[in-house]
Amino acid sequence: MIDPGRILGGPVQRKTLVALVVVAAAALPATASAGAIDLQVTYRASASAAPRIFTLHCTPPAHGTVPRPVAACTRLIAIGDGAFAPTKRGMRACSQIYGGPQTVTVTGTYFGRPVWAKLSRTDGCALARWNRVAFLFPSLSS
Repeated sequence: MIDPGRILGGPVQRKTLVALVVVAAAALPATASAGAIDLQVTYRASASAAPRIFTLHCTPPAHGTVPRPVAACTRLIAIGDGAFAPTKRGMRACSQIYGGPQTVTVTGTYFGRPVWAKLSRTDGCALARWNRVAFLFPSLSS
């Protein structure tokens, strides 16, 4: 039988090896999550306006044409997999506050899964969804 202490060089080296494995495992989800974000954002100021297309790639280094891509990747990772989730159906009341004619379509990969989300500003529920990821597209004053 092989003595693990002889292969790994003793208890200190084993502890070092275990510590390195733990650090690598802890870093893996953040890296994998960040690398799994690859989006195209199509923004329209109105139904008749020409679309403005932005991209975001969170594979290091984060890059793209969205405003502040590094910060956008950081915020998306912090929000988690619910960033583009639709408003829940069922018993909900949405305020009838019209936010404007702007629309956004987000397509691509988010946390390793395909995403296709259409956002608008038609009522309070749609506004809440829009505001959750508004950092991905130009401010309304642009």
